[in-house]
Amino acid sequence: MRVTTGVLGQLVRPVLRALPRRALGAGAAAGLLLAALPRLLSDEPDPWTALLVLRGAALALALGLTFLLDDPAREATVAVPTRRMLRAALRTALVAPLAALWWTAVVLLIPAQVRPPVGGLTLEAGAAAVVALAASAAAVRLTEEAEPGQRVAIALLAASMAAALLLPTEWGLFATPKQKWWAPGHEHWAFVLAGAALVWAACGPEPVRRRLGGFALPRRLRSTPAH
Repeated sequence: MRVTTGVLGQLVRPVLRALPRRALGAGAAAGLLLAALPRLLSDEPDPWTALLVLRGAALALALGLTFLLDDPAREATVAVPTRRMLRAALRTALVAPLAALWWTAVVLLIPAQVRPPVGGLTLEAGAAAVVALAASAAAVRLTEEAEPGQRVAIALLAASMAAALLLPTEWGLFATPKQKWWAPGHEHWAFVLAGAALVWAACGPEPVRRRLGGFALPRRLRSTPAH
């Protein structure tokens, strides 16, 4: 199907209705609440707390983004002429400007005197978001589950905790601005972002399935043994 501006315009409304607003809203709200904690709990917030809450806020949004590709009507939408990659890209494009505004608000909630370097934290937040999208795309590509977001979110949260506990300190992924590993750590974050983007792109196309007459076979027919 040829993609035109008219086609995209027709897709915006149904794609917007299909967005997992509750999951995205919960992640965004949790992130904003975390970012507000230094102001709410202390008259003199410290840089360490500010760094932790910013990283926590970035993770909260990433967990919300793992639900972005959930599609309860997947069995029906697999047969529509518009490719899944385009529908997923449109979902991401609709959410991206809101995510950018949200991150700006989160950063501004941190008092300026204790705010860590914004560029480095923005790179971390972007990498976490792309990892979440890549994991979600991989789940959709490799399974037939219509709503893998919950499982992906749990896996991402577990992986994040394991990484914080087990990765070598000198990798710098969770370094503080005053540590010598801060700059090398953000080079590693850039590699994480690039690798996740490649996985995300590779998992965009529809899964390869046996077809009958140009249409994907329903799951119950694909699993029926031949006689």
